[in-house]
Amino acid sequence: MELLAITSVDMARTQFALTAMYHWIFVPLTLGLGVIMAIMETIYVRTGDEKWKYTAKFWQKLFGINFAIGVATGIIMEFQFGTNWSNYSLFVGDIFGAPLAIEGILAFFMEATFISIMFFGWNRVSKGAHLASTWLTITGATLSAYWILVANAWMQYPAGMEFNLDTMRNEMTDFWAVALSPVAVNKFFHTVTSSWGVGASFVVGVGCWYLIRKRNIDFALRSIKVGAIFGLVGFLLTAYTGDGSAYEVTQKQPMKLAAMEGLYEGKEGAGLIAVGLLNPNKKSFNDDVNPHLFKLEIPKLLSLMGYRNANAFVPGIKDVVEGGYTLPDGTTALSFSEMRERGKIAHQALADYGVAKQEGRDTDAANYEAIVKDNFKYFGYAFLDAEEDMVPPVGVTFYSFHLMVMIGLYFILFFAVIIFFHRKKKLHKTTWLQHVGLWSIALAYLATQLGWLVAEFGRQPWTIQDILPVSAAVSGVSAGNILATIVIFMLIFTGLLIANVTILTKQIKKGPDPLASESH
Repeated sequence: MELLAITSVDMARTQFALTAMYHWIFVPLTLGLGVIMAIMETIYVRTGDEKWKYTAKFWQKLFGINFAIGVATGIIMEFQFGTNWSNYSLFVGDIFGAPLAIEGILAFFMEATFISIMFFGWNRVSKGAHLASTWLTITGATLSAYWILVANAWMQYPAGMEFNLDTMRNEMTDFWAVALSPVAVNKFFHTVTSSWGVGASFVVGVGCWYLIRKRNIDFALRSIKVGAIFGLVGFLLTAYTGDGSAYEVTQKQPMKLAAMEGLYEGKEGAGLIAVGLLNPNKKSFNDDVNPHLFKLEIPKLLSLMGYRNANAFVPGIKDVVEGGYTLPDGTTALSFSEMRERGKIAHQALADYGVAKQEGRDTDAANYEAIVKDNFKYFGYAFLDAEEDMVPPVGVTFYSFHLMVMIGLYFILFFAVIIFFHRKKKLHKTTWLQHVGLWSIALAYLATQLGWLVAEFGRQPWTIQDILPVSAAVSGVSAGNILATIVIFMLIFTGLLIANVTILTKQIKKGPDPLASESH
């Protein structure tokens, strides 16, 4: 695999980041709002109160607008694997393509089938059948997210595969190891529950807008009640699954964890930084500059979260590069130099295997195959030139992680306060809290974007952890051509985003059906 100029790599990464981040503007609202509208319709079916029917119909309308544009951006993103990342697709397509195929065949068709009943079947099917279609629509959307996250998790923790030396491809050997990877399962629950928080913040924020405008008061309070309770549950579960994420990252991606905490020197009983500021003069893991200008640390919490042992040793960036510490399985971590050397051995044995097979030397070929398999877990290190190449961008990873956590804690407090004021019947009179609720929508979107920055920046330089760096995964497309498509995509996606916001805003200003706004 020929390494391309860094400008091509940067352009390909920029294009994918652009499309992924635009796409992720729409997905969390779909996943969160979908459950909320289903809960509201469930209340309608159980109580027979028509106001809940029209409340559910209003939020379903906003769900449909957002869902349609989210589908459009997602389709464009998947095509990039064949255009800008063809080496990656060739190398792992047999594995990576499987969950994406399942997502399209099973989950997407499930959504497409029942969403039509949900929107057009109100007066054509029974209440129970319609409610089932609503729940099946959001179930399909959630399953769709699951299979996409399985694909992403496999890149972070490749499992259930074997490298075929004859085809030069990784092939799936254990479907369930891929589909039920602990990284995939935890990533799914963390992503979905955080999306519930986004949907809840949207519903509460829009409800607060109606209160500020002193219109549709009953509808707004009813929506806020459901949204706030659901949002509090969502963010509490997000915090819980975040703990699971920290554990999985510690076990599978120690370099990412070190970057998240700005931890350069490993230590026993490592604390978790609550608030901190990185030192911009820290240029390398090898210099003697203090990595933090200041930090407020919770003692021993990082060790406890990562190893379930408050006194456990947590490796820092320097430790991961230099090796020598004990891994969770009891073996000793190799240094970058040792891993690169073993990666080079795998590369050379792969080349020798091809020659031996061509010349009919089956015994030699079998020996070379064994060498490749013994060293394949370090295959990607042969593409790296220096120790610094295996260190992700610490600044982006550190600040994204800590800001994301702070916003998550804010929302737990925010939804608790909203519920308190609602129960005291003071929410419609508390103007300052209504404005906080409206502007908190933006914070929820920021938090979910920051989560993906942590996940993707933190695993650099890898496309597939330890096996294939991004520099070896790109296609032979010039930087200029990629730049042209970046501009085109940016214009298209910005247009779609403006259209989405405009249509949503227009529908919100129009308001719900009058029956949904009547007072009790």
